[in-house]
Amino acid sequence: MSLFYIAILAVVQGITEFLPISSSAHLALLHQLGGTTKDGLALDVAVHLGSILAVILYFRRDSMLALRGLGGLARGHMHRPDVRLARNLVVATVPAVLVGGTIAVMGWAEHLRDVRIIGWTMILFGLLLWAMDHLGAQSQRAADWSGGDAVKLGLWQVLSLVPGVSRSGICITGARALGYERHDATRISMLMSIPITLATGGLLALDVARSDAGAELVATAGIAAVLAFGAAYIALALMMRFLDRVSFTPYVIYRVILGIALLALAYGGSAA
Repeated sequence: MSLFYIAILAVVQGITEFLPISSSAHLALLHQLGGTTKDGLALDVAVHLGSILAVILYFRRDSMLALRGLGGLARGHMHRPDVRLARNLVVATVPAVLVGGTIAVMGWAEHLRDVRIIGWTMILFGLLLWAMDHLGAQSQRAADWSGGDAVKLGLWQVLSLVPGVSRSGICITGARALGYERHDATRISMLMSIPITLATGGLLALDVARSDAGAELVATAGIAAVLAFGAAYIALALMMRFLDRVSFTPYVIYRVILGIALLALAYGGSAA
């Protein structure tokens, strides 16, 4: 795999991982164009960990608050804000872990990666994001995030196990449907990405460790992680800065266009 292709893969993954445009759709398109390799798993781990480090750094105050709250959660000090945040993140993560584990054990993941599924989910869930962003109330703030809403958003997050839905996109959609203000809905979605992405990356890292990856692959993965980190941080910072001016409409338009392109590629290939 060339360094140029690795750079493209890392930057695309970094940009799309936390924007509501589905990284899986872009990776599917890249694999259609460039194919897959035996090093794909290691690179997948690298770009995921690089991207999530960007989120942790950008939301470092919330990240430290949640980390501090884990100790209080174990002791049952539920009245503290840090403990409530940690509890909500744990609660919101459990449904996706359980359903994702079931999908992996049953071997259904490969069937869900069909380009046609990704194309349709890009379009339909993009339109749903637009609807909730424009029709949802704006009365709720992140400080109001309750345990009940954490359960509901955890169930919304389960839908992101279908490639093309977009984890960040569906969580923002769910939060907007619950009445959270646009910035706070995005903030909650980003914080929810930390435990689920770390869990996924950790499991993939165990698979890579068992494969006895060579020093060259480790170095390549390190480059990919750094590039993904930089791309994710810049994309996240720009989205949060300009969210009031542009809303999510440009992302929705982009999703619909890419979804149509994927469907044309899929059905055109089938016809051929």
